[in-house]
This record gives sequence, C-alpha cells and structure tokens, in this order.
Amino acid sequence: MMNSFDLNSYFSATRKQIDEALGSIFANTSSKIVKAMKYSLMAGGKRIRPVLCVASAETVGGQSQDVIRAACALEMIHTYSLIHDDLPAMDNDEIRRGQPTCHVAFDEATAILTGDALLTLAFEVLSSIEFIQKNHVLNWMNVIHTLSRAAGYKGMIEGQMQDMAGEGNLLCLEDLENMHALKTGALIEASVAVGAILGKGSLDQIQQLKTYAKNIGLAFQVTDDLLDVEGDPNVMGKDVGSDQARSKSTYPALLGIEQSKQFAKKLVNNALKALNYFDNKAHPLRAIAYYIVDRKK
Repeated sequence: MMNSFDLNSYFSATRKQIDEALGSIFANTSSKIVKAMKYSLMAGGKRIRPVLCVASAETVGGQSQDVIRAACALEMIHTYSLIHDDLPAMDNDEIRRGQPTCHVAFDEATAILTGDALLTLAFEVLSSIEFIQKNHVLNWMNVIHTLSRAAGYKGMIEGQMQDMAGEGNLLCLEDLENMHALKTGALIEASVAVGAILGKGSLDQIQQLKTYAKNIGLAFQVTDDLLDVEGDPNVMGKDVGSDQARSKSTYPALLGIEQSKQFAKKLVNNALKALNYFDNKAHPLRAIAYYIVDRKK
C-alpha cells in the first residue's frame, strides 16, 4: 500500500549512499579548489535529482548501484548551477543551504572556477571507462548525451538566460512555463530519464517516466515560487522575497497564491497518472511527487 511507504527513510538511506559515493570521488587533497568544491557539494542539499535518478532506475527494475555514479554527476551539475546562479553577476545571493554562498565563503573567482570544476568532474565521472561495462557503453553514451543537452544551451543555460532577460518584465504564463521547463525542468527530466536508461527500462517505460518528470519539474518550480513568498527563511536556509525584489515573473505574481497551489496539485496529479503504468516499485516516485508540493524548503 502507498500509505505504508516511508519516504523519509527512503530519502535518508538513498542520500547516505549518494553522499558516501560523492565523498569517495575526491582525491585526498587540501587544495583551495577542492575545499570549495566540497564546501558547496556537501552542504546538505535535498539531493532531489540524484534520488529521482535512483528511484527511476528502481521503478523499471534496476538497482541503485547501477546508477549511483550518474546520480553523483547529477548533483555536481546541479551544485555548479547554484554556485553560478548565486554570483553577483546573476542572482547575487549570499546564503545557500543555510551557509554563506561559495563566492562569499571564498571569493568570486574561486566560485566561478568551482562551478567549472564541478561541471567538468561530472562528465569525468560519467565517462570513467573502468565503471562502464562493455555491453552498456551505448547506454552510458545516451546518458552523457541526455545530461549534456539538459545542462547546456538547449536546456538549463537557456532557461537561466531567459530568467535574467525576464527581470523587470511581466511574462505571460506560456513564456513562464517554457522558461522554467528549461531552467528547472530540464535537469529534473534528465535525472529521471538517466535512471530509467541505466535501469534498462523499455521505451514505453521511459516515455511514461518522462511525462512524470515533466510535470513534477514544473510543480517543483511553482512550489519554489510559493516558498519565496510564504516560506520561512530559517527552515529554507536562504532568504525569501528575492523574486519580488528582482521583479521576476512568478506563478504567484501571475496566478495568485491559491491558484498557484491548485496548479501545482494539478501537475502532481498528472505525474501520478503517468505512474499508473507501474507497480509498487514506483512508490518512491509517487511519494516524491507529493513531497515536492508539500515541502517547506
């Protein structure tokens, strides 16, 4: 029964596995750049994207060990994007995950290089030949292509460009959805797709999971917008009200708070319908969909 599934325990066990794998990747060095990389990467994030990757693999019958290195790469790419987003040239945020942002804790040049280092390390991890079994090479190439596209100018980078260009301009709902499908949704969709690919899911399974991911990716952003209005900064580990201060278009600004909440719930219902294709192995993904709109940070 879905009601008996314990998401907190699942999150805890999966995060522990991911954190241990992340810790094992770094060489024993005390260089400034490695310190900065570890500072941002191991700051206690939610690990939503790597957890989604693991849960997706399990949904199609795979195992967590099949995807753990890809999950680590996803968290590196996500963390790099946060470091760069926080820079003075972009969002100019000083608190992230309850601690000073990378450019505040170190310096701006180090933060730029830290983001660059995490992005390139992600693809070093993905392409490490000793971890790619010969009969799975095509799957790993597909994963590298999927993540490159999601993180690049056709995905997350274009979304960030549109986000910056939209400051001070009231976007229509369609443009806002398109922007967030790139900025936030692309990497979430890739996380689920990568898990399904490495878990050896069928084409039909992968397609259903992509539909799930598209809906929760947008629901994630709607909830983020709501938290920036209603969230508790002590719980969130970062300041609130920054969207309004930068005159950004958001779902609460366009739809109002209550209608935004209803929209997020509708997206979650769409995601859950896509999971009807699967059995109880998809319970973690179902629980994560609910968590995305109920979270407080």
